[in-house]
Amino acid sequence: MTVTWDDLLSAALLGTGRRTPPVTPRPGQDGAAALLDAAALHTVRRRAGLRPAVVRERPGVAPEDPRPEPPAAARRRLALLLADRAAQGGGAGRRGAAPDLTELLPQWLAAAGRHGYRAPAPLLPALLEAGRARSDLRAAALAFGGPRARWLAGLNPQWRYALRAGPADGSAPLRRSAAAGAGTGTGTGTGTGTGDNDAARRLWEEGLFAERVAALAALRRRDPAAGRELLAGTWAAERAEDRLMFLDGLRPELSPDDEPFLERALSDRSRNVRATAAELLSALPGSALAARMAGRARSCVSLERTDGAVRIVVEAPHECDKGMRRDGVTPRPPNGRGERSWWLTQVVGATPTAVWGERFGGLSPAEIVALPVADGWRPDLHAAWCRAAVRQRDAAWSRALLGPATAPPPASGEDVPTGIPAGSWGRDPAKLLSALEPGERAEWVAEFVSAQGLSDAFRLLAVCAVPWAEPLGTAVVDALDIARDAGSYPWSFSGVMGLAERCLDPAQADRLEVLTALPEDSPEPAGAPGAAAYWSEAFQRLVGTLRLRATMRAELAGEGAAADLSPTRPFP
Repeated sequence: MTVTWDDLLSAALLGTGRRTPPVTPRPGQDGAAALLDAAALHTVRRRAGLRPAVVRERPGVAPEDPRPEPPAAARRRLALLLADRAAQGGGAGRRGAAPDLTELLPQWLAAAGRHGYRAPAPLLPALLEAGRARSDLRAAALAFGGPRARWLAGLNPQWRYALRAGPADGSAPLRRSAAAGAGTGTGTGTGTGTGDNDAARRLWEEGLFAERVAALAALRRRDPAAGRELLAGTWAAERAEDRLMFLDGLRPELSPDDEPFLERALSDRSRNVRATAAELLSALPGSALAARMAGRARSCVSLERTDGAVRIVVEAPHECDKGMRRDGVTPRPPNGRGERSWWLTQVVGATPTAVWGERFGGLSPAEIVALPVADGWRPDLHAAWCRAAVRQRDAAWSRALLGPATAPPPASGEDVPTGIPAGSWGRDPAKLLSALEPGERAEWVAEFVSAQGLSDAFRLLAVCAVPWAEPLGTAVVDALDIARDAGSYPWSFSGVMGLAERCLDPAQADRLEVLTALPEDSPEPAGAPGAAAYWSEAFQRLVGTLRLRATMRAELAGEGAAADLSPTRPFP
């Protein structure tokens, strides 16, 4: 019987006392010695059978990165965060009072990016590993790592994600110069472009799909017209799913100059491409599609005055004709939704909001929203107006549809058309808030939290600018304190608490110190901590995180090193 290396390895791992070695000992030799002799023989045989490695060209010199490195204290902080990025996990329940380092790393990278620093060369491997483990870190990690991170990624196939991502500076992504290097990790990393349009065109013609998406996005940022022409040149030859992704890439720099191309896309053979083109055109109030939708909407919605009363009357479309389908109206409604209400929502949602002031005799958006709607059409009409306001970034209409923050939210199903999931378009504050300026947004959410608490506030807080402006931060902390006094447990608000750790102004830490104390009138049950103890730990973690964020900010600004770089000890 042929003895394999795996047989010898198994016997050695288990021990000769538990498994008889698969070799025959010489006279006077015990099993362990026979096993070692056989292993030595196999080792020589295996080495003798190795074929010489192919000599490859030495990798080229890493490109220069002229940006400065962070100060020494900030570099040490980054090393700690990268070393411990997977050591702590979040989750509901009691996590202790230590800051969550997994959330501090993205904040550190974002702050370093604002300072214009580059990654220290010794930390590039750990930085690339962090990006490989967490896709949400990749953009910031690669921007911080710069051209040297992408060069290094060309030498390790596990970091190939870095070669397919578009860098934040808008330059073309790097690719490996030799296909053979992809399998061995020994290929060299070289740049394919200098940031000009010719480099983007070459990458568009030769690159992988993700590289082409990044090249198109970068070119659109520099030269929207050139990006559109690049896409138009290969449009007919692209796959339907690729056309959809490329078309969606026009959204950030969308302008009236894109209308002719989008109008042609309305005749695309793919239904999803047609729908996306129609959505983009509806975001351009001056487009021909918007005018066609406005004509249809005027025939569906009118103002009626009878006996001194004024109300809106709706006559929803009776059919979805060929022209409506070409303009992106989906004929088949979702389950549980009527056809006519479905068509009405799509038509009005693609109509310029300015139409309604003209249609209703110069009334303001707030006055129009306050009008009664006949025959139960109010939920559908308001849902359509919400869609139009968000698409067109119309602050006046968004403000009117939001209503006062102190008003109670609609009851279940109220203001939401049948067949539409709650929170999709029917008076969805989070979507409407996105059309407001950051200051007004924060003020509205602060009033909402003060009046209605935190139960429905998570999505609203997530759309507010960071760090939270006052009085939003105060409103959130006060609401958490009220929840503690009411006897709730902190994990019921773990999402809001996590946002607070990331978004509160670090200057709030001293004011929050009082909340970390365990109330004297809250005795704990014997053998088990109660809600008060959990809240105390949660607030300790919040305060520690805010202070650590303040320390990181000072280190990045070069304002001196912290007294203690321990990642788990709150800073004084």
